Amino acid sequence: MSISPTNDFSAAGLEKGRSSQKLRTRRALLETAAAMIAKGQRPTVTEVADAAAISRRTAYRYFPTQVKLMTEAALEGLRPAMEAALESAPAGTTSGAVEARVDALVEQMQRLALANEALLRTMIHETVLHSPDDKQPPRGTRRVEWIDAAVSPLRTRLGPAAYSRLVSALALTTGIEAILVLRDIRGLSATQAVQVSHWMARALLKQSLADRDAEKRKARDKRRKVDGV
Repeated sequence: MSISPTNDFSAAGLEKGRSSQKLRTRRALLETAAAMIAKGQRPTVTEVADAAAISRRTAYRYFPTQVKLMTEAALEGLRPAMEAALESAPAGTTSGAVEARVDALVEQMQRLALANEALLRTMIHETVLHSPDDKQPPRGTRRVEWIDAAVSPLRTRLGPAAYSRLVSALALTTGIEAILVLRDIRGLSATQAVQVSHWMARALLKQSLADRDAEKRKARDKRRKVDGV
């Protein structure tokens, strides 16, 4: 199946500028909370805001409850393990190297999701009733960062629209939401759920590359017709 990329996907890509500032603010709050938790504290949103030198009003926009803040701070602690897995995966821009990184991404992320399932279900409980808006970054920012790290060599090769579409699609195959569908709805075992996530991610990657190759062939054939070759 081939789907032509559109400007809609490009517009929905990774945001810069103002969104980057929101991510930095969110990260600062989480890092501060994690440091306080490591000292044996159970900080409130107000206490974390004061310690991070961020306005309390802003902090409550990001984390309206202590439970949400504590949960997110705990999950932020998974970052080193995830980043280590990506760093140990093969480097390079070849399709094989990118596929190996996607495999490492899926394996580690889904294993971590299963190991921290209770925390992640709490996070969903705390956020699922809130509609996304432009006041704060959506949840799942860590996931998008890690996906981008795995497939970034394809950014130029695919083009902005197709690349953004691939990142969006891979976000559906990883994380707790994929686990919930595969475990709760499909009744799969943990091992089976990880295997299906791998299969989906590989299929999406291969289809994205196939679409790009098809577009290049089409453009080349069109030029040949114009040139009368």
